[in-house]
Amino acid sequence: MRVLVSGASGLVGGALMARLTSQGHRVRMLSRKGSDAASVAWNVQTGELDLKALDEFGKIDAVVHLAGENIAAGRWTLEQKKRIRESRVEATQRLASKLVPRKPRVFISASAVGYYGNRFNEILTERSPGGHGFLGDTCEAWEHAAKPLVLAGVRVVHLRFGMILSKEGGALAKMLPVFRKGLGGRLGSGKQWMSWITLTDALRAIEFCLHNEQASGAYNVVAPNPVTNAEFTRQLASALKRPAFFPVPEFALRLAFGEMADALLLGSQRVLPERLRDLGFEFDHPHLAGAFRGVLYRK
Repeated sequence: MRVLVSGASGLVGGALMARLTSQGHRVRMLSRKGSDAASVAWNVQTGELDLKALDEFGKIDAVVHLAGENIAAGRWTLEQKKRIRESRVEATQRLASKLVPRKPRVFISASAVGYYGNRFNEILTERSPGGHGFLGDTCEAWEHAAKPLVLAGVRVVHLRFGMILSKEGGALAKMLPVFRKGLGGRLGSGKQWMSWITLTDALRAIEFCLHNEQASGAYNVVAPNPVTNAEFTRQLASALKRPAFFPVPEFALRLAFGEMADALLLGSQRVLPERLRDLGFEFDHPHLAGAFRGVLYRK
């Protein structure tokens, strides 16, 4: 397959590029730095694509769109929220419109379980309605932004990622130094649900949706066994053979991170991968204890 990947400098995008290349696919990244043998220039702000480089690459089979501002990069000021929304919603709209004339077979776009908002103990599947608030509204608009491709008859897949576990990057990589020192602990009450997936299973899910012609619409890319924050903390400490006696109170999180704390750290999403399982996808790491062993100790 000929595959275009945006967000290739990120944790998932970089690993996906390597995985697809190793399997013999021809892969190019959409890059802000210009076109070359491995890249096609793409201006995120204007949507401009190097169409000459794109045509030289050949007929595109698939696009995996993973680019977007890091939502955990800092406090959600008005300016930061604007950057987050523009990097997802407007950028996706522009990219989708540019791709309509070239009509790839499949367009896979990242989304997030933030789509559901803070839902406490409610069990959430793809049939559940979206939530409210900044993340829920942004995710809904983000998914809608690919509508031009849907109308053009392209198979469009929205992957609602949970927390991706990797020691190479993302939230877990930031936790590990603290937990290895024995300074970890639950966040707030610890009762909030966390929906997670290993990086390996996230990549396998992307690949599964690339090849499965039945896959279209929204899919929750999470392991089938979400856990509470308290349980996540306990199992991570156990995997590292360290104590975890230092809970962080809610007021301290809100003081440090503002609105972002309620959405990302204290918000609860108990999400199940119903549609992936219905298509026959099987997880390498369905349970957290095994996931930590695989992520932390396998080379």
